[in-house]
Amino acid sequence: MNSRNIKIVLVSFVSLGALLWAIQNVVNLESAYQSVAYVTSNVDHVAYPKSLGPAITSPVLIWSALMIILIGEFATGLLAAKGAYDMYSHRRETTAEFNASKRFAVLGCGAAVIVWFGIFTVIGGAYFQMWQTEIGDASFTGALHYAIINAAILIFVEMQDQ
Repeated sequence: MNSRNIKIVLVSFVSLGALLWAIQNVVNLESAYQSVAYVTSNVDHVAYPKSLGPAITSPVLIWSALMIILIGEFATGLLAAKGAYDMYSHRRETTAEFNASKRFAVLGCGAAVIVWFGIFTVIGGAYFQMWQTEIGDASFTGALHYAIINAAILIFVEMQDQ
């Protein structure tokens, strides 16, 4: 298997992972809402009981946050799927054409890093200190793993093929 095919498979998995996360959240929408509500409420924060900002308990704001997460997950999955398809369609073309076909793959992988690093790790982890609770820490740790993996895939996909 050459590097082009590896890139296509990896971007396909980025798409699949994001879509599975999004669909799981939709199927378990009330649980997803409760998880976001719990994290944004700053409840059970023992190690760092004071927070930089206020707890968020407004259902409208919690639903808005959850919708941003869902939109990010679905967008990541769809962008990466389009990227994998474009790369697959150009896998036998010239180097320049294949490299140009990576546009949506790069956007999908970049969106994955934004969602799982930016939203979960930075906002959830740093701002809401979600690592202080069992539920929050599980999401925080999983998101960090997914962000790192997607960042590595993004770097690999961005490498110019010869």
